[in-house]
Amino acid sequence: MNKITSKVAELLSEVRNTKPLIHNITNYVTVNDCANAVLAIGASPIMADDIEEVADITAISAALVINIGTLNNRTVEAMLSSAKKANELGVPIVFDPVGAGASTLRNKTTQLILKNIKISVLRGNMSELSFIAGLGATTKGVDAAQSDIKSKDGIAIATSVAKKLGCIVAITGVTDIISDGDCIVTISNGNKMLSNVTGTGCMSTALIGSFCGATKDYFIAAIGGITSMGIAGEIAFEKVGDQGTGSFHIAIIDAISKLTQNVILERAKIHEA
Repeated sequence: MNKITSKVAELLSEVRNTKPLIHNITNYVTVNDCANAVLAIGASPIMADDIEEVADITAISAALVINIGTLNNRTVEAMLSSAKKANELGVPIVFDPVGAGASTLRNKTTQLILKNIKISVLRGNMSELSFIAGLGATTKGVDAAQSDIKSKDGIAIATSVAKKLGCIVAITGVTDIISDGDCIVTISNGNKMLSNVTGTGCMSTALIGSFCGATKDYFIAAIGGITSMGIAGEIAFEKVGDQGTGSFHIAIIDAISKLTQNVILERAKIHEA
């Protein structure tokens, strides 16, 4: 067990004790799953996305999560309004650039947010982060392309983007990579069945937001959110993996709700690179 694992376990307890309010402007495909994941980890979700209230909601929240999975012009305006308020008040922002590289609207929105907003944590897959790093990407809708996964150096990309943007960068995949520009951590928790359930990436981002709402150490928060999802996937598969993806989906939320410090300490596969 390393110090980082201990910090993640302690932060989980802090989330459950403080129940931070997490403002999610996310996509309508996974909004219910994200809200349930936030509740399961011990935080409190609010899913407001109307321009008339987003700034007010952000002002009372402990963290803001922005997810561009189902973009439209109305929500882009709301995201920017909310994010500017968050920056003004020092509220951490977790940004999930879903499908960046796949369309002009997603590309423009991603660049607009990263240019005008100070992000605390950026979480995406290898294709999305490759696009942001300016390396080009072979997108497969909102999923990472196998060609990007095989050909790109995730540690180099995460470190480069973290330094460029001055934020924590998390690239999720078979092995997750988290960098603050100097320190690098890899996480090998999870189960391949997670890729068969829509929204597990979005839920990971929401979990990171939940951890960010209880600390100023956003590096540990990013590790905590991703580790929690990975362990939950393992536990869910052990319990219902042979029953199919529907049962597995529900079991993920069950597993998140049952996470404890001891479970983190016993099962986390966190390695300092």
